[in-house]
Amino acid sequence: MNQVTEHGGGVWSLRVPIPDNPLGHTLVHVLDTDRGPVLVDTGWDDPGSWTELTGGLKALGIGIGDVHGVVITHHHPDHHGLSGRVREESGAWIAMHAADTAVVRRTRESDPGTWLDYLARKLAAAGAPEEHLAPLRAARSGGRTGTLPGLGAALPDREIVPGELLDLAGRRLRAVWTPGHTPGHVCLHLEEEHPAGLPGRGRLFSGDHLLPGISPHIGLYEDPDDRTAADPSPASPLRPSGGDPLGDYLDSLERIGRLGVAEVLPAHQHAFTDAAGRVRELLDHHEERLTGLLALLTVPLTPWQLAERMEWNRPWGRIPYGSRNIAVSEAEAHLRRLVKLGRAQAVAGTEPVAFVAV
Repeated sequence: MNQVTEHGGGVWSLRVPIPDNPLGHTLVHVLDTDRGPVLVDTGWDDPGSWTELTGGLKALGIGIGDVHGVVITHHHPDHHGLSGRVREESGAWIAMHAADTAVVRRTRESDPGTWLDYLARKLAAAGAPEEHLAPLRAARSGGRTGTLPGLGAALPDREIVPGELLDLAGRRLRAVWTPGHTPGHVCLHLEEEHPAGLPGRGRLFSGDHLLPGISPHIGLYEDPDDRTAADPSPASPLRPSGGDPLGDYLDSLERIGRLGVAEVLPAHQHAFTDAAGRVRELLDHHEERLTGLLALLTVPLTPWQLAERMEWNRPWGRIPYGSRNIAVSEAEAHLRRLVKLGRAQAVAGTEPVAFVAV
């Protein structure tokens, strides 16, 4: 049965399941406006998720055809997956930051096999062993590309502009650009007095940027046309395409911490207060992690070897195949940060490239 939570002041959250994922569900938020309900994110594109989304709306007396608009915090399929179907059923507009719209457009326009080629190339450059690459190559040669998520994601028809109020009748919802988890991730600051009178400056729809008990994944920004995206060295001629996602995330965290919001409404787990305290915890977590990685990098390591030695929520041998890809991307993002800070460097002549602390 769908769980609907009322947050007061014309805001509710719906639990929309994510199939076969330990996160369990996405919290889709419903915001009442003078022109009709607006959704913040939509959930994964799956029949069961659609049933839960529409059932939750029905419990609020809202038909899917009543939805006026969809605001997307970021392009990941557990947030943007059902947006296209919502628009088809209701005529609602979809809004997203331009950087994530560019990701959606690239994904739609690229041949699905390009993504498998890119991932295999990226993992090989990171030092992945042949036994890890073999399934990707087999899927590519066998044409098994149709199940990759996000290939048919809807293109938004409105742009979320950082710093500006969204065009929502009767509400003050301001976009705050918070890159890191994705290049175009946004948080949404509801600049209205808290309905329960909690001290602080309104409420924040935080997407995946700020969660009460999880540190969101920070990996390299994906670009299937970038043939050097796996290289964390500043010497890479195409390095700006990957940038410094962890640095972006840490800067974005500090920006959110300064808002002084009364309550955070995230896309996973549960609503919480003391955003500034959670920001400090996450900043400390990443500083401790960077320090720990420097201790590992007393000997040259490839990104794959570094990921094998990092602390995760389970031993490396028990991490599923797909999650290892995510872990390696996170190791690469941390290496990018260390290189940019001058605390690590590539070892000349290594192939795949290994890195060492300096």
